[in-house]
Amino acid sequence: MPRTKGSKNHAKTDFDAQLEKLQKDKALLEEGIAKTVVQIEELKTDIKSLRESLKPQKAEIKQTEKEIAKLEAKKAAAEAKAAEAAKKVEAEAVLKKLLASGMTADEILEKLK
Repeated sequence: MPRTKGSKNHAKTDFDAQLEKLQKDKALLEEGIAKTVVQIEELKTDIKSLRESLKPQKAEIKQTEKEIAKLEAKKAAAEAKAAEAAKKVEAEAVLKKLLASGMTADEILEKLK
């Protein structure tokens, strides 16, 4: 009897099982893609709502900065007024002291020049 050529130990490939496995993998990947797309859409809506809430917040910050600038200007004016009043009180004290020491008004004016 003649010998057959080739080995009989070949593993028989089950194309149906491989095809079914690849189809399951494809379905899982498509499901993952669908979930990712849904998450992206949710994030887009979140970003849109956050942008809408950002505009009033920026406007509020701008208004607060204006109020701060006004208060700082008022504070500087009040400090200048207080400094001027302090100088006036000090000048009056010096004038009283000089008058009490016996200087005349003309001599005091000459010293101030």
